[in-house]
Amino acid sequence: MEREQMVFDVLIVGAGPSGLACAIKLAQLSNAKQLDLSICVIEKGSEVGAHILSGAVFEPSALNELLPQWQSMDSPITTQVKEDFIYLCRNELSAIKIPNLFVPKTMMNHGNYIVSMGNVCRWLAEQAEGLGVEIFPGFAAASAIIEEGVVRGVVTGDMGLDENNQAKDSYMPGMELRAKQTIFAEGCRGHIGKQLISRFKLDEGVDPQHYAIGFKEVWDIPPEQHNLGRVVHGAGWPLSDATGGSYMYHADNNQIYIGLIVDLNYKNPHLNPFAEFQKMKHHPIFASVLEGGSRVSYGARAIAKGGLHSLPKTTMPGAMLVGCDVGTLNGAKIKGNHTAMKSGMLAAEHVIESILNKTDADHEYSSENFDKKLQASWLYKELKSARNFSAAIHKWGNTLGGAFNTIDQNIFSGSLPLDLHEPQADYKALQLAKDAYKIEYPRPDNKLSFDRLSSVFLSNTNHEEDQPSHLVLASKSIPITRHLADYDEPAQRYCPAGVYEIMEDDNGPFLQVNSQNCIHCKTCDIKDPSQNITWVTPEGGGGPNYPNM
Repeated sequence: MEREQMVFDVLIVGAGPSGLACAIKLAQLSNAKQLDLSICVIEKGSEVGAHILSGAVFEPSALNELLPQWQSMDSPITTQVKEDFIYLCRNELSAIKIPNLFVPKTMMNHGNYIVSMGNVCRWLAEQAEGLGVEIFPGFAAASAIIEEGVVRGVVTGDMGLDENNQAKDSYMPGMELRAKQTIFAEGCRGHIGKQLISRFKLDEGVDPQHYAIGFKEVWDIPPEQHNLGRVVHGAGWPLSDATGGSYMYHADNNQIYIGLIVDLNYKNPHLNPFAEFQKMKHHPIFASVLEGGSRVSYGARAIAKGGLHSLPKTTMPGAMLVGCDVGTLNGAKIKGNHTAMKSGMLAAEHVIESILNKTDADHEYSSENFDKKLQASWLYKELKSARNFSAAIHKWGNTLGGAFNTIDQNIFSGSLPLDLHEPQADYKALQLAKDAYKIEYPRPDNKLSFDRLSSVFLSNTNHEEDQPSHLVLASKSIPITRHLADYDEPAQRYCPAGVYEIMEDDNGPFLQVNSQNCIHCKTCDIKDPSQNITWVTPEGGGGPNYPNM
């Protein structure tokens, strides 16, 4: 098939924090060195920020390096954290406020900001474009171009195919976007990044990546219940069958960002992470703040949280992986935006150094030795000091794991001579349904708790109805013959958008896939016990359109 081609010096896949920081740094250095680079960022969302979902308490360390004058640049980063509250929720009614002395110091947020990362990314995109970067939203990278073992760019997805992959009247073939260096900044469980890690064996010798699913809702609340700049984190109830934690951030405009993080190494196949989140909001800590308020937005997203022990190599010929595509989140801080940005900035510096050091102007820029540059940075130092944080919680639970982390971080600054490893992938953790107890969840009251479909409505999710499903089943029989029989088909519960349903017809039960509901969280790609589901990009612009998330 003849495809239109566009050629750039550097192509960045993904307009999240790492991709945009990379683009800005590239443009800054290129302009300073008078290199006149063509830099392109493509984004699968309908606009920059449409697919960005993060808590978020933002540490500005990387931004201070990237744009030192950001506070005078009309940025959306304005709500400074004023106080931290950490609770151990013992049951549905009671909680203990943990004194800061017994909390890992890395979880304290002095000097940090409560932000909408979607709005931060929209602002970063403006800065990048002001420096000459081209940004194309609605362009979904479908596959990498690999020639003679070298990544040469990406092919964007075809537009105008029906559900049987047949061309409609509106058909337009995808474009080849070629570059001397391609930087993948797709976010957690990036589908091309996943393929490249496998193709180039980048994860040999490291632990499997570990994940959580993070939920978030934005609420408007009565002014008398709002405490601007307050940060609340919780552990314990309602998560008795999983590790994770809750959060509630008092943002500006009398809004609350509230959510729950559920680690995806849980064992009980009857667990429903969405229902756990809805139940959580009835705890007095949260209900007292939300009462009388109104829910504005909803979303969910997978989080790569394996840390240093799960960090793959980041380079291959012609390309680099940055940010959550490799998993740069600092679990001890519960933050990944500043580390993602720093990884993108380091990639940009490496590209410029490669250009200045090379002799063949027509050869692709070398990504060799980028891993060494990464390891010499403060980013790597952070990940090393936090290397045991998530594993300790997984192994010993919130109480004992939390005690270990407090000692490790507060006394030893993360330098205990001990490495905790988690060699089992999350999808292998499920026990058989017959060996697990069933969990009964209360019905939503439509005041504090809600059902999945009304929640998806608030995410502004939309896909063209007549298009190929972007949730690809390797086998249509496995969900019934194995998963329903062994695990009561957990996709019915782990999906936060009601995509997967067990239905029956004259031939018996079958798995119905409502792909139009998909909010692109990637949980199915991660937790499916047979790895039977692969998430691929739908048509560009499809998916959620998150405002203020």
